[in-house]
Parts: sequence; C-alpha cells; structure tokens
Amino acid sequence: MKRLLIILLLCLLPFLTEAKNRIVVSKSDFTLTVISEKGDTLYTCPIAYGKNPGNKTALGDCKTPEGTFKVKMIYDATSWKHDFGDGNGTILGAYGPYFIRLNVPGFNSIGIHGTCFPESMGTMSTEGCVRCTNEDITNFVKYISIGSEVTILPDRRTLRN
Repeated sequence: MKRLLIILLLCLLPFLTEAKNRIVVSKSDFTLTVISEKGDTLYTCPIAYGKNPGNKTALGDCKTPEGTFKVKMIYDATSWKHDFGDGNGTILGAYGPYFIRLNVPGFNSIGIHGTCFPESMGTMSTEGCVRCTNEDITNFVKYISIGSEVTILPDRRTLRN
C-alpha cells in the first residue's frame, strides 16, 4: 500500500508544482516572449492575432482575448484540420505541430498554435488565437507546461481610439 501511494504521488507531482516560465504576448509589437521565473527572456518570436481589434467578448468575433490565463493543455496538432472559409477547403496541418489551449473563461477553443500561413506573422489575421510559425512553436513549447501563465497585452494603438 505504501509503495502504491509513493507511485501515485510521483505521478501527480508534475501537476502539483507550479509552472515557472511564463508567456507574454504583445499585440502592439506582434511578439510572443517566453520569460523564465528569474525574469530572463528565453525565447521571442513574431505572431499574428485576431482580425478585429479589442478584447474577445463573443464567440466568432475574431478578437484575441486580453488578460492573464493559464495553459490548460498542450496538444499534438499535426493531424488537425481547419476550413478558413476562403474557398480553399479544409487544410491539414492548419494549426501546425502544437496547439496550446488557454483557459479563457467562456471560450474553449482559444490558444497559441503554429500555422500553414507563416507569411501572416505581424498581421491581424486570425479568428482569435495567437499564431506563430511552426518552427517558433516547436522551439519554445519545451519551455512551458500545463499551468504556465500567459499574459496577452492589449494593443496600445487601439486603446487610443
């Protein structure tokens, strides 16, 4: 019984410890930065985000949420498909190699993911997720885990309007 309890605790330990590295997404700068618990920059890359400015308020509004969220799950998205409604049909690999799901209250499908459109970096072009190149997400996903904090900062340019 004691051995079983020790094994169970060892299995649960990764879920009981707080993830130390965090992500900061700057809509103004079109960047994603992974920051260590000591405040060191571990990785920075360009991103694309929601087609429409402002904070997400409704399903389908094509806005990227603003605030601080936790990583809910990290998926292998290589077999995922998506139809962008552009007449080109369903595209295999639309989300790149990974989909990092965020715990955004009221929205279950918001995340950070790769893309089949690397040329979209630096643009407002997504349906609400944060998009980065497949190479970049592959490089930085190793620095985060379930429970990592993700802060998405508002676009300073839209705050003036």
